[in-house]
Amino acid sequence: MNRSIFARFSSLCLVFVPAVSACSITDIAGDVDGGSVGGQAGTGGTASTDVGGMVGVGGTTSASVGGSLPCDILKNSGNPCVAAHSTVRVLVSAYAGPLYQVQRNWDSALLDIGAVDGYADATSQDAFCANGTCNIVTLYDQSGNGNDLAPAPAGGQKATPDNPARATDLQTTVGGHTVYGIKIKQGMGYRKLVANAMAKGDEPQTIYMVTSQQDLVNGCCFDYGNAETDARDDGNGTAESVYFGMGVIWGTGSGSGPWVMADLENGLYAGWENMQDRNISTNASLAYNFVTALLVGDTADKNGGKGRFALYGGDATSGSLKTMYDGIRPEKPGYVPMQKQGSIVLGTAGDNSASDGGRFYEGVIASGAATKQNLDALQAGIVAAGYGR
Repeated sequence: MNRSIFARFSSLCLVFVPAVSACSITDIAGDVDGGSVGGQAGTGGTASTDVGGMVGVGGTTSASVGGSLPCDILKNSGNPCVAAHSTVRVLVSAYAGPLYQVQRNWDSALLDIGAVDGYADATSQDAFCANGTCNIVTLYDQSGNGNDLAPAPAGGQKATPDNPARATDLQTTVGGHTVYGIKIKQGMGYRKLVANAMAKGDEPQTIYMVTSQQDLVNGCCFDYGNAETDARDDGNGTAESVYFGMGVIWGTGSGSGPWVMADLENGLYAGWENMQDRNISTNASLAYNFVTALLVGDTADKNGGKGRFALYGGDATSGSLKTMYDGIRPEKPGYVPMQKQGSIVLGTAGDNSASDGGRFYEGVIASGAATKQNLDALQAGIVAAGYGR
């Protein structure tokens, strides 16, 4: 069934064999794949059954907070989102499609999870998965570019596809709503192998995710961002993703970690200081249960031709962003200029290294290098979402 059809359902629709039960259909989304949102509600009572195993869509989608959501803030500052993913809330005020899709383990039935008042409709997931376990098999892209994420395919490091995360492993509250994040364990990860509208080569980009100090595994690599389109290690500078963790065998910040870092392929960089990548003095540990981790990948002409990348981080529940690093790129071959390819990874590295772990609640990839002033506005919007409350 086409995703634009999925987004039109508002009630849970169960299919019993041999009988077929009818569901009322409410047209709330328009054509999600094309990025347009109709917004008009219909009252049709037409029966609909999908023989491919799609059981229905939980909740009604809603994005009632205009202008203060992450992609609205970035768009208004000249950095439109090219990808936006979350299992907990709407990130684009115009978006009215499903946030993610779950699959039941015992019968392979599928359910799209929508949003109610801008937050994920966890009640529909709970009802659908009540008699067993479910996995998160799709994260829908809210940007309109079709960059949906699915379990990552085999790659150079892990030669088998990655596993999906269990849908109920990470229950939390956001803005007074019970929702589910994604708990990545070793062997898990998501990817869009060839993504649309992503930065290529040395083009600038801005990436953030809301993550946590909890459930981190010090393996490669808990990333969200831009990577190789062949799922192989294609050399220095062919990936650029935000990472949160202990640095594995590569760079480190100050203190004991965890740190916001950049996975630039063949290295996790907390910065570049004194001609090396360890104990970066400005990159402080972020021991918060909800963390804003942010990377700005700028162009080769900055800093006298030495290139630029910047890292920012903070408590996603309160306060402002701290600049962890803003300076030249690593002075090693391949990083100036960058050679980004435009795949999207979550919870795995560019070559499908999936020996990590961590928590993911939301993330966005935007075009261009956002300014600190605009990132401060973004942080304020994240804090306003109410993580942990």
